[in-house]
Amino acid sequence: MNSGNLLNAKVLMLNQNYEPLSICTVKKAIILIIREKAQIIVVNTQKVVNTINKNFPFPSVIRLNNYITRPYKKVILSRKNILRRDGYKCAYCGRSDLPLTIDHIVPKSKGGEDVWENMVTACLPCNNKKGDRTLHEANLILKINPYRPNHIMFIMNNFGRINELWKPYLFNK
Repeated sequence: MNSGNLLNAKVLMLNQNYEPLSICTVKKAIILIIREKAQIIVVNTQKVVNTINKNFPFPSVIRLNNYITRPYKKVILSRKNILRRDGYKCAYCGRSDLPLTIDHIVPKSKGGEDVWENMVTACLPCNNKKGDRTLHEANLILKINPYRPNHIMFIMNNFGRINELWKPYLFNK
């Protein structure tokens, strides 16, 4: 990888409170670090940024020194976004080669709501098997834990797979 590509590598930027804020380039991250506006939280030990005067650890995750107030970036609850969150796989059987739909874990007829934590991707056979019943009644088990995604998860869809070093900062425990 030449130095131009190296400086365009992606870095996860956290707010002062460790909340994911955005994704920037290594070049932007190094500038923020030099200007003492950010600090490196996680280093990619496989790489180094060399300059004329100094060598810098290769940042993978940085944290801003001052809290930035930004409007809350809420991910809209939609069929498309549920499919994206669940990786276009059935939450019950894990298949992705069949037509997919959205299922309410707790059926609406039994008080289930239209919320992230109650909606999953389901293939048609599993959705038909479950019908208007609870998981227990239909004898089904979820292979995933449905959650409300943050906006960084959806930014990541533009970059491909998620950097393993970022996972502790992106996923709620």
